[in-house]
Amino acid sequence: MPAAAERSMLPGNNDTGRAAPEARGDFMDRSDAPEAMRDNARESAQAPRPEVPYPEYLTIESPYKQEVKRIKVDRWISEDYAKREVEQIWKRVWQVACREEEIPNVGDYIVYEIANLSFIVMHSAQDEYRAYWNSCPHRARKVADFDGHGVSELRCMYHGWSWNIDGSPKKITCAWDFPGGEGEFGLVEAKTGRWGGFVFINPDPNAEPLADFLGTMPEHYEKAGHDFSKRWKQVHVAAVLDCNWKIAQEAFLEPWHVVTTHPQFVFERNNDNPSDGRWDDFGNFMRGAPHLPTDRQEPKPGWAITSDDDQEVLDSYYERHLNMPPEIAAHPGVRPTQQIIENARALYRGIIGDKIDDYHDVELFGGHMASLFPNLHPWGAFSHICYRYRPYGTDPDRCIMEVMLLAAWPEDQPRPPAAKAHWLKPGETVADAPELGQLARIFTQDLGNVVHVQAGLKTNGLGHVMLAMHNETPVRHFHDLYEKWMGLADGE
Repeated sequence: MPAAAERSMLPGNNDTGRAAPEARGDFMDRSDAPEAMRDNARESAQAPRPEVPYPEYLTIESPYKQEVKRIKVDRWISEDYAKREVEQIWKRVWQVACREEEIPNVGDYIVYEIANLSFIVMHSAQDEYRAYWNSCPHRARKVADFDGHGVSELRCMYHGWSWNIDGSPKKITCAWDFPGGEGEFGLVEAKTGRWGGFVFINPDPNAEPLADFLGTMPEHYEKAGHDFSKRWKQVHVAAVLDCNWKIAQEAFLEPWHVVTTHPQFVFERNNDNPSDGRWDDFGNFMRGAPHLPTDRQEPKPGWAITSDDDQEVLDSYYERHLNMPPEIAAHPGVRPTQQIIENARALYRGIIGDKIDDYHDVELFGGHMASLFPNLHPWGAFSHICYRYRPYGTDPDRCIMEVMLLAAWPEDQPRPPAAKAHWLKPGETVADAPELGQLARIFTQDLGNVVHVQAGLKTNGLGHVMLAMHNETPVRHFHDLYEKWMGLADGE
């Protein structure tokens, strides 16, 4: 998914084809926006507005080292690596299990599975969440086979042992038959933490606090006026893919592939080269952002398709089809990028009111990518998109990819209920998820690559792949962290 394709994540640019805007709480569908709102956008594109300071959080720079990296193919195709990941990563790392709104009430829980591990994530008390290894301490049967709501206990369906929702033992049948075992009757707990409406777990009892793992990441969201805890899960689509989980996320980590994989994207030629941004390293978190206004970067060749035709740029952004009138007509003397920004501003005004005027243009059209090791991509600013990638058991040739759209809603209205995960069935494609709107076509292009990458790794004559020093910085950053957690030498 290209960073510069911010178009797909702004309101007015994602035809969900499902609930009405009143039910969804925003104007994600282009056709939802009242005509008057569109008129306002056209007018404001030419009207002066008080200057808003450039966002401070976007001025923070922490450039990553620039070097070509070579990696042996084994880490993507070897089952030994997949099994080692369970021990070295999934049993030790902070990872997102769910959103708070998925288990909104005390007694709600979800079953979170990663590789061959399973956990029960429970809303155990007011403002309290706990996680338990999904295994009975008696004979190890899974305690929960599926998600639940409003329960007062958990019960093993093998011999009837039960637990309170705080994990403490409630009724242990024939407890007399286990003299001295009382201290082992409770469910084994994993650590939990929360940020931005996400519920994290860490199976390692000695793990560092979640706040330390995240580092300065929250400052790029809450302090910037983009609090993910005040968003709701509007869309959730999940699919099993025929590739390694790392291959899937690498396809969405870098925007270099746009020019070939997404040839329909046409960018404004004289737009200060917005597609070719910078990558900043903040430990376990990497952020992609536009160059600073004070930067003077020479456009790098081969990066994107550009045009001097303003209408062509607008038609590309709004996905105009043949024989259709333009969604928005180009205005003489107004740059198409500015028209797009003002349209987005007008649409967001219907959600957060005049607060939208407190935000700089770059936050409405900037391509803010973000990735948190090992497998979460919560995009920044007003982007709605969030990716999560998981291994499929310990099969190195399969994985689970999830796309969530996290949307704001008016503060004077209750949070809408979280969308349930739409699992694509075997034989279905992302085109069978109409709630993704135009993103479905983009994802179809992206996912058309990954199965062939997985196959190509097994017939690679070099025995390794190469990662570029600039365009693939976030992919290198991920693999450097991967090697650290796995205890591998560089490129091993």
